[in-house]
Amino acid sequence: MKRLSFTAIAFLFSISIGYTQTKTFIDQPYIEVNGSADSLVTPNEIFIKIIISEKDTKDRVSVEEQENKMIPALKSMNINTDKDLTNSDMMSNYKFHLLKQKDVIKTKEYILKVKDANTLNKVFIKLEELGISNTSIDRVNHSDLENIKNACRSKAIENARQKALALTRPINQSIGNAIFITDNEANYAVPYAARGMMVMMDKAVDNQESNIQFEKIKVEASISAKFILK
Repeated sequence: MKRLSFTAIAFLFSISIGYTQTKTFIDQPYIEVNGSADSLVTPNEIFIKIIISEKDTKDRVSVEEQENKMIPALKSMNINTDKDLTNSDMMSNYKFHLLKQKDVIKTKEYILKVKDANTLNKVFIKLEELGISNTSIDRVNHSDLENIKNACRSKAIENARQKALALTRPINQSIGNAIFITDNEANYAVPYAARGMMVMMDKAVDNQESNIQFEKIKVEASISAKFILK
């Protein structure tokens, strides 16, 4: 009986400690605010899809011939083809498409990475001159995107802090340390690449050094924070 009573007392004591700890946290006066920040960055990684194909006809130009013209042409534009030109078909170097009984198309697909819009213009024009017209913008990106997200997070928490200060000054109070912070995962919106390509192509024909830029990538961060209220 005494052992049972001791166990019961110990159980109640543990509940009391947990309740006191929870109650202490809840009873602290605090202010809860949200902060946000965003940034617009110009893409510095533009990925171009290039498809070289040959038709099984009398006057065909082989994929290898077109490839042997394309690679030196890209190198002449100071493009590192060993690093920035990759075969996008990981399963096989070539694809064969059977259209009719005697009509076979052999294709090879590449992804080329360039860093700016002017280089993109030049690539499209050069490939057109070589008779390679099956090109499109596959996607755009920024090489430092994670650091840009973190910079937005820092601005977002500072924005939350400034809001808390603005709310407490009129009532002669101040804020202390943050006791709770929630990061609503930073996200980014990539512009519609195909639309950008159409604008670029319109300008590229007459001006290889066009100043046309891609639509910027929008990076956004949102933070929720609780500050001790003094």
